[in-house]
Amino acid sequence: MSFIIFFIVTLFIAVIQTIIPYLVNRTIVFGVSIPEQYIDSKTLKKYKKHYSISVAFFSVMILGSYVLWVLRNDRLDNQVALTGVIIEFALILISLSFYLYYHGKTKQLKQQNKWVENLKQMKVTDLSVRGQDEMLPWYIYLLPIISTAGLMAYTLMNYDMLPDQIPTHWGPGGEADAFTKKTPISAMQLTLVLLLMQSMFLGIHVATKKSGIKLSATSLQASRNRQLLLRKYSSWLLYIVVLAVTMLMSYFQLMTIHPEIGEGSAKMLIPFGFLVLVLVGTLVFAIKVGRSDKELEMPIEAKIMDHDEDRYWRGGIFYFNKNDPSIFVEKRFGVGWTINFANPLGYFVIFLPLIIIFLIAFL
Repeated sequence: MSFIIFFIVTLFIAVIQTIIPYLVNRTIVFGVSIPEQYIDSKTLKKYKKHYSISVAFFSVMILGSYVLWVLRNDRLDNQVALTGVIIEFALILISLSFYLYYHGKTKQLKQQNKWVENLKQMKVTDLSVRGQDEMLPWYIYLLPIISTAGLMAYTLMNYDMLPDQIPTHWGPGGEADAFTKKTPISAMQLTLVLLLMQSMFLGIHVATKKSGIKLSATSLQASRNRQLLLRKYSSWLLYIVVLAVTMLMSYFQLMTIHPEIGEGSAKMLIPFGFLVLVLVGTLVFAIKVGRSDKELEMPIEAKIMDHDEDRYWRGGIFYFNKNDPSIFVEKRFGVGWTINFANPLGYFVIFLPLIIIFLIAFL
C-alpha cells in the first residue's frame, strides 16, 4: 500500500512539474513578465519545450528506478515510504533547478532584446469585476468547524471508552503506528489540530477573497477570465480539501473511540480515497485555470505593456511588495496563490496556526 501511495503522489508531482510552463499566466515565462507582443517568441517556446522534456525524462528515470527497486526484493514499508519521500523531494529539486536555469535565460533574453523599451507600461482597473467574483462565502466554513466542535464534545462524553494508549499517527494503510498515554489533552489532540487547520483554511480563504484582482492592459478579457476562474475554483478546491480533511480526521478520532468501525478494508480505503480526491481535484483545478487565458484571441496593442513587476519577485517565486496590501497574489510559476512576504499579516494567517499545532503535538 505504501508503494502505491508514494508512486501515485510522485507521478502526480512529475506530471504537474512537466506541464507547468503551459499553465501559468500567458505573459509570464519562467517567472519573468513578457510583453504580450513577444509571448510567441520561438526562443521562449524552445525554453518551455526543453524544460518539459528534461523534467519528463528525469521523472521517468526516477519513477522507473523506484518501481524496479521495490519489485526486485521484498521491502519493508518504512523503507518504501522513506525512499518515496526522498524521490519526491529529489524530483522537486530537479524541476526547481531547471526552472531557475530557464528563469535566468529568460530574464537575460528579455534584457538583451530590449523588449520593454519603447513600450508604455500601464495598469488597468475594472471596478465592476468584483461584482463578477464567484468565490464561496466565508461562513460555509462554519459547517466543518461546528462538526469538529461536536466531535470534541462527543469525545469528552465518551472519555472513559478511550483506550489507555491514544493513537497519534496513522500509516498509509490506516493502521495506527504511534501512541501516547491517555490524558484529557491527548484525547482531544487530533480534534484540536483539526480545528486549527480549519481556522487556517478559513483565514486563507478570507485573505484571498480580499486580495487584489490584477488585470492585463494588453489582454483585458483574458486576464479577467483567468482571475475570476482562479478565485472561483481555488475557493472550491480549498473547501473540498477542508471537508476531506475533516472527514478523514473525524474518522480516525471516531475509530479511536469505537475501534469496530475500523475493521475490514474501510481504514485503508478512506485514506486512499482522500488522497485520490485531493490529487484529482488539484489536477483539474490546475488545468482549468491554466488554460483559461489561452483560449481567447485578443488584438494586441503595439505600444503598451503591463506594468513590469519583476523587481518585486525574487527568482520569480517569492513576492515582496510592501506597497501591495494583498496578503496573497497569483503565483508566477505554478497555478494558485503565493504569499506577499512583505505583508506581516500573511505570516500571521499561515504560521501562527502551524506553530500552535506543533506546540499541541509536543504537549
